[in-house]
Amino acid sequence: MAPLKVVQWTTGKVGTCALRAILDDPRLQLVGLYAHSPGKVGEDAGTLCQRPPCGIAATDDVAALIALAPDAVVYTPFLADLDHLERLLRAGIDVVSTNLLLNCGGLTGAVEERLEAACREGESSLLISGVNPGWINQVAAGLTAVCRRVESVTISESTDVSNYASKETWDALGIGRAEADAAVLQAARGAMVSFRDAATRLAGALGLTLDALEFEIAHARAARDVDLGFMQIPKGTFGALRSAWSGRIGGAEAVRIEVAWYLTEGLEEAWTFDADHYHVAVRGEPDVEMRVRFVAPDWQGSDWSVLTALPAVNALPHLVAARPGILGLEDVGLVTAPVGAWRQRTAPE
Repeated sequence: MAPLKVVQWTTGKVGTCALRAILDDPRLQLVGLYAHSPGKVGEDAGTLCQRPPCGIAATDDVAALIALAPDAVVYTPFLADLDHLERLLRAGIDVVSTNLLLNCGGLTGAVEERLEAACREGESSLLISGVNPGWINQVAAGLTAVCRRVESVTISESTDVSNYASKETWDALGIGRAEADAAVLQAARGAMVSFRDAATRLAGALGLTLDALEFEIAHARAARDVDLGFMQIPKGTFGALRSAWSGRIGGAEAVRIEVAWYLTEGLEEAWTFDADHYHVAVRGEPDVEMRVRFVAPDWQGSDWSVLTALPAVNALPHLVAARPGILGLEDVGLVTAPVGAWRQRTAPE
């Protein structure tokens, strides 16, 4: 089977990881690279991701990339451009996006209608993926296969985010502030829209229609001054947050996706954080408990963007084979790394 022709869209942290994965995957052929930064235009894709030159030059010419007629685009910019997404989908190009459309209000309402219309016109598919939302939601849905009865599914994420050096992000979410005013709460709700969308998709995969989605958020205060280099968190100001989207049917919780993000564990409140990155709990018959811990000593203290990039890249064959339209978890099937292809490529002759 011929490799899928793929365009990588931007080379930020996640995009660089995705670009390496595309180059490493025997099922895929990189045919184009979109560069957001003018300084990267003309640079070789391999060089931009710290690999040997591959002969593909980065460009900001959208029309030229569409003219390549790729099978799919891996879309990873920090901010979504709906015009770009619409052009790609209307041209019949499938898109897997790690961008969660937060700056557009999430995948709902008019945004969802606009992109669904583009998919219909181009007979193309759009998948939002990553590690969360994305991979862990598929894993959680799969756990229910052993159950005779399911009452609820909860996904809990616990993450030390002190190495995410974006002061603007944490300012907007209330970190380093003494109080959470209306603006902070509104910004936090907006930043967590992706988890609302993930709760909706998880419910859809389970065949559920939610009556309501409720948002929750709480902050905890630093017990001492914290210097992270990129920002200061004075004692008594917020150093951690917990938030959740609770999907309900008839007043009872059916799905719940929650996150605990902390920039310091030294807090005035008696908060504790799970050493496991994810805890999935299925309540039913039987109950199912699963805990996930990522162990990567070489990455400690650095960027884990690969966890976001790889589920998207590995979903490409499923994306291209799927129905047109905005895809749910149930449309994608079992996504795996191309382990057999890797082994065949590296096997001694």
